[in-house]
Amino acid sequence: MNRPIISSLASVGAGAMASALLTAWVREGLVRAENVVAIDILASRRQALEEELGVRSTDSIAEGVTGAQVVLLAIKPQHVTDEVLSEMRAALSPGALVISIAAGIPLAFLEEGLGPDVPVVRVMPNTPCLVQASATGLSPGSRVSSAQTEVALSLFQTVGKAFVLEERLLDAVTGLSGSGPAYVYLVIEALADGGVAAGLPRDVSLELAAQTVLGAARMVVETKKHPTLLREAVTSPAGTTAAGVHVLEKGAVRGQLIDAVLAATARSRELGSVASRGRHSCRKDNT
Repeated sequence: MNRPIISSLASVGAGAMASALLTAWVREGLVRAENVVAIDILASRRQALEEELGVRSTDSIAEGVTGAQVVLLAIKPQHVTDEVLSEMRAALSPGALVISIAAGIPLAFLEEGLGPDVPVVRVMPNTPCLVQASATGLSPGSRVSSAQTEVALSLFQTVGKAFVLEERLLDAVTGLSGSGPAYVYLVIEALADGGVAAGLPRDVSLELAAQTVLGAARMVVETKKHPTLLREAVTSPAGTTAAGVHVLEKGAVRGQLIDAVLAATARSRELGSVASRGRHSCRKDNT
């Protein structure tokens, strides 16, 4: 087991993503279970983590984050309000690192809400962290030390691949790897349906489709070869693959996938802009 790199950790939110992260970090020895507090309004979520991992839990943000070295902010973006940040701010220990996985919520919004001395790292993981195969982009705020950046990077490298990027690129990470699993599931579904249409049993067709996508992805990751080279190696002149690729190119599948990434990226930017405008509007209304 690895030596713990975190003395204490609190998670504000204990949904599927937070639970997967906490499970991986505890099992990999990055933090001890008895030093983890899961904070959630749902008793069922708290109880599940207590029973599965042996962590402590509470429904109080103030109680949960007190004394924590690292605080994972893992609630839905629409729930990241001034009130929540204010409650965290009042209880955070000096030097505590806040890691936010709330999609689309900018560092400026978090830093303003948490106060002038709180270091914040904004992170965009994706759901394959549930099987420790996440693709993650993270961006440290201006108050984050190099040592704290390394802590955050180590945590997310435990559940897959992680990259330190400028914050302006996190919307693109959201559009590509954050939303990307949905695009790939659609591809798997379509491939499986094609296999059924060609006569395969549905269960076999789905397994073949999923394994094909998994194997192709591993080829890209492990060989480090460009996908074009790998595709060309499979595509014999006048062969079956060439016929299939021709159909995909006629249907502009490549362009549609590019457009999907760009559309999701634009939506992520829009959500971040709405969050910032929402705070401004609230303050204007209160003056």
